[in-house]
Amino acid sequence: MFIRLLKLPNNRSFFLFGARGTGKSTLIEHQFDSGASLWINLLLPAEEERFARNPNELQALVSALPTDKKHVVIDEVQKIPKLLDVIHNLIEHTDKCFIMTGSSARKLKRGGANLLAGRAFVYHLFPFSFLELGPAFNLDRALRFGSLPKIELLNNDEERMLFLQAYTQTYLKEEIWNEHFINKLDPFRRFLEVSAQCNGKIINFANIARDVGVDDKTIKEYFAILEDTLIGFFLEPYQHSFRKRLSQKPKFYYFDTGVTRALSRLLSLPLIPGTSAYGEAFEHFIILECMKLASYYYSELRFSYLRTKDDMEIDLIVERPGLPLLFIEIKSSENVSAESLSSFLKVTKEFKVCEAVCFSNDMRRKRFDHVTVMPWREGIKEFFGK
Repeated sequence: MFIRLLKLPNNRSFFLFGARGTGKSTLIEHQFDSGASLWINLLLPAEEERFARNPNELQALVSALPTDKKHVVIDEVQKIPKLLDVIHNLIEHTDKCFIMTGSSARKLKRGGANLLAGRAFVYHLFPFSFLELGPAFNLDRALRFGSLPKIELLNNDEERMLFLQAYTQTYLKEEIWNEHFINKLDPFRRFLEVSAQCNGKIINFANIARDVGVDDKTIKEYFAILEDTLIGFFLEPYQHSFRKRLSQKPKFYYFDTGVTRALSRLLSLPLIPGTSAYGEAFEHFIILECMKLASYYYSELRFSYLRTKDDMEIDLIVERPGLPLLFIEIKSSENVSAESLSSFLKVTKEFKVCEAVCFSNDMRRKRFDHVTVMPWREGIKEFFGK
């Protein structure tokens, strides 16, 4: 088993959110002895029906626990939001710690669920980081098939393709359709393919609506579903004053490179270094790695991007409390030159106090004016590792 970077408390109640298949249950099982805990899995139809019919059943079960059984684990708690009222009362009046996992915050948000008002910490789990995989990490495999834990257990590319295809179909069936988040499946299925093809690009809601055959409002609702089910996130444009800033529209990124390629129907195509497809996948991967580690270690960081009127772009801007802005350019090249960084050098010079770096496949550390080029592993460890 690979050791996860996320550290969970043993003596506090908490939520653990993450997309399906990121390893939430495995992590909980590894840390909390099932024999010394009460386990409730709401993915099991009988369990879901039991507690949906009578949420107070949980009160009776917890009241009967022996004193040495301190932990109550509830998998996929969003299935029955009303359970949180019971949990709230139990946290107040018992010494038990409640461990609640979820792959969707949508029902909790929309239902006005009791989120326990700070009585439970909130953590997020993501697909594997390269740091967690250690010597088993393979960049080409990560770019092509992503980093979901199941991928690391499969023996060949054909199995990885079949898994990702099944994963995206299961996601459609279980997370979206079965939860009644949408009324019609076909437009949403088309939206998933189009939005995956737009991964990492500035989002134009009207264009996507035209391609999918629905209105702008529906497209915005579809994106909200992806956010709430933890399948993707928006990267907003940099918000502070900057005279050449052009874009006020966000970019959207899926949570895993392999899932993105599966939805785009590109899994069978190789990723060849030097091509635009490889560069886009590499940029996607680096952004995901930075944000994973920031979530685990530096939750106060804020991420954005910037594009100017001249189409000069900064891939990632990181606002760090008490530190200068960090500007990150991402290059998949193995030999980064000053010429290839000319736009980045020009834009970042306009900021008097900042740190500017380039994460790349170049194995050598270099310096061009105020920009430091770093091997991507080294750069991510230095700025986001611990």
